[in-house]
Amino acid sequence: MTYENRNAAYDLDYFKDNTAKKLPKKEDKTKNKKDDKVVTIPQEEIFKIRKRKHNPFKLFIGGVSAAVVTLIIATIIVGQVQLTELNQKVINAQQTLADAESEYTQLQMAVQSKLSTSEIEKYAEKKLGMSKTEKAQKEFVSLSKGDKAEISSDANLNIFQKIFNAFTGLWS
Repeated sequence: MTYENRNAAYDLDYFKDNTAKKLPKKEDKTKNKKDDKVVTIPQEEIFKIRKRKHNPFKLFIGGVSAAVVTLIIATIIVGQVQLTELNQKVINAQQTLADAESEYTQLQMAVQSKLSTSEIEKYAEKKLGMSKTEKAQKEFVSLSKGDKAEISSDANLNIFQKIFNAFTGLWS
């Protein structure tokens, strides 16, 4: 075969009879043998073998373990629910506090605006018809220096009344 003048794309001679010879099939020797090793077991024995034997101690430990795990998970869930409820109450209380502080500030501003001296003077002049005092309206009063006030005491008091009066005098 020479490749000189040929076009390899159209050379169909390469595909002729180049396949390998087919090997003969081997027959399965295990199928031909007779199965003499089969053992038959009665149905009762098969049910006994299939029936799973349960250990009561292992069942008890498994049940207790499942109950403990369930209780732990339930406790965690209840705790989380309570924590969420308490957090919500704290948030609501903080919101209420912020609202109350805002209202308190507004009321303080309103009170201060109504109690300013200029507002009081305007109210007195317009509503009550009052005016500021003038020097001619002022009168000075002098008291004599000799006037004194004395408290008379009752001489007929017993000792317990005197002690009681002494204690009450301390707080007055």
